[in-house]
Amino acid sequence: MKNTDENHNKTHFGYTEVDVSKKAGHVADVFHSVAEKYDLMNDLMSLGIHRLWKKFAIDLLSVHKGHIVLDIAGGTGDLTAKISEKIGPTGKVILSDINSSMLAIGRDRMINKGLFTNIEFAQINAEILPFEDNTFDRLIIGFGLRNVTDKDAAIRSMFRVLKPGGRALILEFSKPTLPGLKPIYDAYSFKILPWLGKKILSDEDSYRYLAESIRMHPDQKTLENMMKNAGFENCDYHNLSGGIVAVHRGFKF
Repeated sequence: MKNTDENHNKTHFGYTEVDVSKKAGHVADVFHSVAEKYDLMNDLMSLGIHRLWKKFAIDLLSVHKGHIVLDIAGGTGDLTAKISEKIGPTGKVILSDINSSMLAIGRDRMINKGLFTNIEFAQINAEILPFEDNTFDRLIIGFGLRNVTDKDAAIRSMFRVLKPGGRALILEFSKPTLPGLKPIYDAYSFKILPWLGKKILSDEDSYRYLAESIRMHPDQKTLENMMKNAGFENCDYHNLSGGIVAVHRGFKF
């Protein structure tokens, strides 16, 4: 599902319509702004629960020694660090991101942790992954797909570079399924998140965009169908925290 009005070549940046050609630049501005305190804000916004979401996703990814793994939109490297420990010295994980500020912080974090012997770094666009077909044993994108302009293109690109027998995971904010949760979640998203952004980063707008981008992201079933349309098989998803977050999984046979 491409959130684009083909007649006017528009797409969504949060609730705002922008030219397709300009969305990536707007998203880049957001992440350049928040990069320095991105991890702190994640802890504050989720009360630390994002660590449990990521652990669940890594467990579902089922990474083994010697695997070659691509972490797309990996940002500051939370997922890459966990993968690095699991694949061992014979494996390789590429920490990738389209945003140079996020990638620089991720690279510094991995080096400071001593996790660099099996990690490579790449500034790339998820829509056009610059790798050969059938390269990776595992792929994961965590909290990045909603910021991609052409989500279908990104999912097709993921399928292309995944090896037969491999699996891909999409960890992303989704639609609450727990009865009564939506109004509470909406109030938190549109009042508390921008307030935190203003107090911690003096940047209210970036966290208002966060809340809006979540609402514009495809729901669980729609994203599952997008993965199937790209060629993935045995697709499923797991709702976490009442559907606030979902982990989608697909296989390539």
